[in-house]
Amino acid sequence: MTWTTLISADELAEHIDRCLVVDCRHDLTDPAAGRRQHDEGHIPGAIFVSMDRDLALPKGPGTGRHPMPSREQVRERLAAAGLSDGTQLVVHDGGNGMAGRLWWMAKWIGHDAVAVLDGGLGAWRKAGYPITADATPARAPGTLALRAPLATMVDAEETGRAAADASRRVFDARPPERYRGEVEPIDPVAGHIPGSLSRPWVQNVREDGRFKPAPVLRAEFDALLGGRAPQSVVNSCGSGVSACMNLLAMTHAGLPGAALYAGSWSEWITDPARPVRTGAEP
Repeated sequence: MTWTTLISADELAEHIDRCLVVDCRHDLTDPAAGRRQHDEGHIPGAIFVSMDRDLALPKGPGTGRHPMPSREQVRERLAAAGLSDGTQLVVHDGGNGMAGRLWWMAKWIGHDAVAVLDGGLGAWRKAGYPITADATPARAPGTLALRAPLATMVDAEETGRAAADASRRVFDARPPERYRGEVEPIDPVAGHIPGSLSRPWVQNVREDGRFKPAPVLRAEFDALLGGRAPQSVVNSCGSGVSACMNLLAMTHAGLPGAALYAGSWSEWITDPARPVRTGAEP
């Protein structure tokens, strides 16, 4: 069996021997926290990847906070971590929306057998499965081909066109108060891309951190789409991380094909010529 969106803790426990489990825990305000938390306790056999070092390039002039590596760089990094064609990749975080980034990146290089652990590490613990502080031995490099992309990335210009086009949609996955520009704890400019709609990624999950049932997500996104095709959508956030959780939710709901603006808000605001809006959209 292959999982391509979500995998439950019970399913992972049953099939863990044929999975590559990757811990993506990350704290935007404390970049060292993820590694520290992994070393304190993780799923047996899981490896850790760093958001800043492994899942992004260094920030540069005109880029967002987490520039996307090239497809070949993604392939190289995942192969070095031990991923091979046909291997089930399972990614998780600590419940704060980080795991979707690696899920999306794997799809982008054409690796379909990738799923997010539903409910994150909390769901694994709650189910009573083991946690260890023992270091995971390095895996041998995998044999991983670069295949036709199963995900789409767009730039700032295309995102701006989508936001200005009534036949399309741009969803912003940040908290609503950041979207409205009432607070901005991370980026130097507050607000949102004019024409974009607020869809905080946390609306995809229940109180226990597991995703809402697919039919519920389908109804919620259908209401936002208003008859538009999912392929007309661009998903954005602060730096191209939590937007991937909206992409995961849409795909799980049977609405695949939306695009990611990987640079997102932190890239958008590097050009003062790009418009900024605060408050709610009319």
